[in-house]
Amino acid sequence: MRNKILIGPAGWSYKDWKGIVYPPDAGSKFDPLEYLANYFDTIEINSSFYGPPTPSTTKSWVNRVARNPDFVFTAKLHQVFTHERGKATDEDEKAFRKGMEPLADAGKLGALLLQFPWSFKNTDEERAYLMKLLSRFKDYRQVLEVRHSSWNTSAIYEMLEAKGVGICNIDQPLFSKSIKPSALTTSAVGYVRLHGRNYGSWFREKAPRDERYNYLYSPDELEPWIVRIREVAAETKETYVITNNHFRGKAVVNAIEIKSVLQEDPVRAPAPLVQEYPELSEIVNTDDSSGKEDEPSLFP
Repeated sequence: MRNKILIGPAGWSYKDWKGIVYPPDAGSKFDPLEYLANYFDTIEINSSFYGPPTPSTTKSWVNRVARNPDFVFTAKLHQVFTHERGKATDEDEKAFRKGMEPLADAGKLGALLLQFPWSFKNTDEERAYLMKLLSRFKDYRQVLEVRHSSWNTSAIYEMLEAKGVGICNIDQPLFSKSIKPSALTTSAVGYVRLHGRNYGSWFREKAPRDERYNYLYSPDELEPWIVRIREVAAETKETYVITNNHFRGKAVVNAIEIKSVLQEDPVRAPAPLVQEYPELSEIVNTDDSSGKEDEPSLFP
């Protein structure tokens, strides 16, 4: 059976997407999550990085994507475990697990992403911390994202494989000791994340958060990643491809482009997005630019 490749953006709640990804006249009843689930089979939950969602919230997310039976979320682990190491309490873990429970119970949690910063390096102390954290959340399908090249060793990959933990293949601005693009697999779950290549703002302390992700990949830049995605998919059962360059909907543009190339066919896309990025018109089904996304006929 062919590997499942699920493609989608990181997050869906961005004010600057109105009129670009979402209709300009979207009212208070408009649901951006339900809307995006018409075009993608996955979205990475990034709000869980800043704080655990409540069970009622995640239960509502399950209901809001119900029209697409193939839809599966991935979620980022709360930053207290990855960026504030040593500060996490049992209550933090309990709250996070409670929030994930409705997703897991519904079969809608494809993977838990443990994203560490560039400052997290492969030292004895940090490696020991990682081992404990992986054991702490071993009942989830875990994927590890590290950004420092010190983690790029066969011993680390062998350890992850032994624990059944996936490795995240990332695209990021490459500085000294940054981990480079790859097509690695260490579990049945493949994972690819594209962060953009905004060198000017990536490590700039006072750069606005959104500005770090202000980057649109060209088709030529995406091409080697298409090759890597196929290589990852050949070795795994499910592969998640997440575009995190969210500024002004650029993540959605690149996700649509990747999906079109992998499917070797035109794909559906939000009408406002095609108007904002007319280059998409060459790879989008013409009946999707009608601006009638709310009609039931457009839902699966």
